Amino acid sequence: MTMHRGNHDDPHTVVTEERYIPAKDAGIQLYLRNKRPAGVTAFGAERTVLLVHGSSYPAHTAFDLPLDGMSWMDYMAGRGFDVHCLDLRGFGRSTRPPEMDRAAAAAEPVVDTSTALRDVAAAVEHILESRSIDRLCLIGWSWGATLVGAYTAEHGERVARLVLYAPQWLRDTPHPAGGCTPLGAYRTITVGDARQRWLSGVPEDRRDALVPPAWFDAWASATFASDAGGATQEPPVIRAPNGNIADSMTYWCSGRPLYDPGRIRSPTLVVVGAWDADTPVAMAEQVFRELGAASQRRMVVIGDATHTVLLERNRMQLFRETQLFLEEQG
Repeated sequence: MTMHRGNHDDPHTVVTEERYIPAKDAGIQLYLRNKRPAGVTAFGAERTVLLVHGSSYPAHTAFDLPLDGMSWMDYMAGRGFDVHCLDLRGFGRSTRPPEMDRAAAAAEPVVDTSTALRDVAAAVEHILESRSIDRLCLIGWSWGATLVGAYTAEHGERVARLVLYAPQWLRDTPHPAGGCTPLGAYRTITVGDARQRWLSGVPEDRRDALVPPAWFDAWASATFASDAGGATQEPPVIRAPNGNIADSMTYWCSGRPLYDPGRIRSPTLVVVGAWDADTPVAMAEQVFRELGAASQRRMVVIGDATHTVLLERNRMQLFRETQLFLEEQG
């Protein structure tokens, strides 16, 4: 466990804690990062949050990337929240399956949704036990929205509030991260690939205003450095498990939902960028319609924003809308 503190004299000092927790499968360690206000020792369920990333990149280089000196985790911790982010196995600083150290074609896709759900469950159970609470709030981005949605559908008693950011749903086109068969254990992504996918559908003359080049470079530097094996290749790549892509072909691209949002009863926010080419607004609208049993539901569309709005000029709209939902009473 590693802990960092800022200025002790600053009333808004945020404490950062990093630790590895055991997965439910032997030999797998999961990287969990926490940020919280210094001096606060107890948090209720409504102020404890776990963030879960999508299918290509780790959590800590997105949710906790300081742009102009502040990350999303910093923002929430500064509002008095106990915020955690999880790198699923195969991503970032968590254990990579051994298949990812061999040629991709040598094995079947690794880290599917059911496997990742076990990692989410391990993180939730660790946080609940360590904080002596019985519920928390979940925020999932893209595939992460599927994971936290599916988890809440099965374990709603443990989820105080749920945020589905850029949720995936049924599609009649291939998954934007890939889908060509046969799939190997993992895929490789270059910086150029990442930028092209990020800005897909954004007018050329709006791109630098949407994502300042320095912001993209900061994200790319942190993200690609998180994969030591991929960083040695030329050009450098990040390796991403293909289990979710295989699931997409079996379920989402075949007209079969992977989970039932109708079983979710926790208050739920659906939020999506108007320029999201990966999980378009129509998908979010369908998820919202399926949330008929939720005790409260809301949908927000952010203008001039893509799938990755958390790292764009309009990120504060995402932060504030999410915070409004998390902080409201009743």
